[in-house]
Amino acid sequence: MNKTLVSREIFPQIKKHLRDKEITVITGARQTGKTTLLLQLKDYLIKDKKNSPGKIKFFNLDLITDLTLFREQADFIKYLKDELRINRNLYVFIDEVRRLENPGVFLKGIYDLMLPVKFVVTGSSSLEVKAKISESLAGRKRIFSLYPFSFCEFLSFKNNALYRLISKPKEISFYHRREIFDYLYDFIIYGSYPRVALEDNKEEKMRFLEEIYSSYIERDIIGFMKVKNQFAYTKLVTLLAGQIGQLINLHEISSTIRLNHRTLDSYLYLLENTYVLARLRPYFTNLRKELTKMPKVYFIDTGLRNFALKNFAAFEDNRDKGSLLENFCFSSLMKMWKGSIYFWRTKEKTEVDFLAKDMYGNIIPIEVKAQRLAKPAISRGFQSFLKKYQVKKGYIVNLALKNKVKLNDTIIEFILPYEVPFLIK
Repeated sequence: MNKTLVSREIFPQIKKHLRDKEITVITGARQTGKTTLLLQLKDYLIKDKKNSPGKIKFFNLDLITDLTLFREQADFIKYLKDELRINRNLYVFIDEVRRLENPGVFLKGIYDLMLPVKFVVTGSSSLEVKAKISESLAGRKRIFSLYPFSFCEFLSFKNNALYRLISKPKEISFYHRREIFDYLYDFIIYGSYPRVALEDNKEEKMRFLEEIYSSYIERDIIGFMKVKNQFAYTKLVTLLAGQIGQLINLHEISSTIRLNHRTLDSYLYLLENTYVLARLRPYFTNLRKELTKMPKVYFIDTGLRNFALKNFAAFEDNRDKGSLLENFCFSSLMKMWKGSIYFWRTKEKTEVDFLAKDMYGNIIPIEVKAQRLAKPAISRGFQSFLKKYQVKKGYIVNLALKNKVKLNDTIIEFILPYEVPFLIK
């Protein structure tokens, strides 16, 4: 299957940055498509006859032959200058820049020579970027995070006609809606890693998930961060997989897996910065009445979450379908929303699943229900939030109802899960 046909939503942003002098850094988990994206950028430049980009050099540092050229900075600078004698400028793509001993210092020295060379590099985690690149390249780079597929990316490849239907704000027939839900449920159960999502055979999907889980979560991350208590670390991943969307009591977890609080916090930080999971913090303005400490946890990819628990039951029969749908909505928001995301909960346990806060301070409450609502129903928690904060708009995600109602001065839209990505475009 030709994965280069999948159009990534981040592509236009990176394409635009190719014209900037800054180093373009693309970071993300293993097997999210960074190499494929580099090749797409390379193809774009080759076809861009109008702007005549100059010579393009592509290096994959997983290959010993390519890595050899980067052993000495002085030799690589000489190589670049030789190339510039033939070409007026260069684009240099470096895949897996982490293979360099000190990539930040290596690239900084070249960048500061002000040669007509544009670097585009990839790294496998934000921790690697911070540890090996960010400090040295302060003010000299821009970082782009590449996540596993969004549902829109997935559907546009699997069935572009259906994707075009949902991308337009019109009513969709029951037949087409059912088709879209079939794709959605498959996406939620098996996840969004490209190799998994684009595979049709379910046994192959699970085999690919096992490979990603064992190579990335159980080997690469442990090796990179030199995790000492590997048993506690893997048990933590499984424990958190069973608690997505719930309040996380760190003291309770620490006691359960017999791990001191400082080490537990470092493991959570590690899992966040290697794109395995994300902590969602509570939103509060009243310290006495609203929850201010305990976070929630969601997995970036529900397929890896389900693999950790060995639970691949069909969505409609899945005991965790409420949590999985909520996780899907969070992941969709996280990949696209430019502001901040929180949840809201009072000490009386009234709550709203997500609050999306934009750059201007506007807040949009979003509630998720794994139910086929027949008529509008607004929970006590949602009403309590609206009464307190008096926002202009809110959304209730459900599995059947599309409607719009007004409660006091707030317009509340009932939408379907696959519409969540379009709230933020």
